[in-house]
Amino acid sequence: MAYFTSNTYSLKRKILTFTNKISKHLSKPEKKFTADITYGMLASGSCLLTDVVDQLHESSKKINIIDRLSRHLDNGIPALSAAPYLQQVKKWCQLSLWSLLMTAML
Repeated sequence: MAYFTSNTYSLKRKILTFTNKISKHLSKPEKKFTADITYGMLASGSCLLTDVVDQLHESSKKINIIDRLSRHLDNGIPALSAAPYLQQVKKWCQLSLWSLLMTAML
């Protein structure tokens, strides 16, 4: 028996944990945007805002959510979130490199 709902919430929790790490110094609206855009893109498998919004399941009108996401995208990437993001990616790359080296040694 598959538990798709619990798998979905587990995945969403992991995504939100990641976005909280990279947006901890941002304002509340920027944190929400980071979480929404990251989850929406991963859940939809697309970078189109209409597809992202479909995955967010918010009660607001679709056009209003698209406008909100578009405004945030126009602002660019805040410097306060770029540095933590790069640190997180460096950790993952180091772990991946380490595991590759360990596998090669076997």
